[in-house]
Amino acid sequence: MSELKPIRLLNTAELEDRVKYTRVHIWRLEQRNLFPKRVRLGAGRVAWLEDEVDKWLRQRVAERDV
Repeated sequence: MSELKPIRLLNTAELEDRVKYTRVHIWRLEQRNLFPKRVRLGAGRVAWLEDEVDKWLRQRVAERDV
């Protein structure tokens, strides 16, 4: 039986620090399906799945290395 890996969420400040984009730019990328979608946690509260953001970052690095 395999154990599930805990889900790690990034809040807006953590996300901005990790990807070095502003909130507005992140929102624009999401609207164009060029960035992982946020998860609505409640009224006025959102977060991003760390695994999805990490995958997106790895893809940017891979594109650079082509």
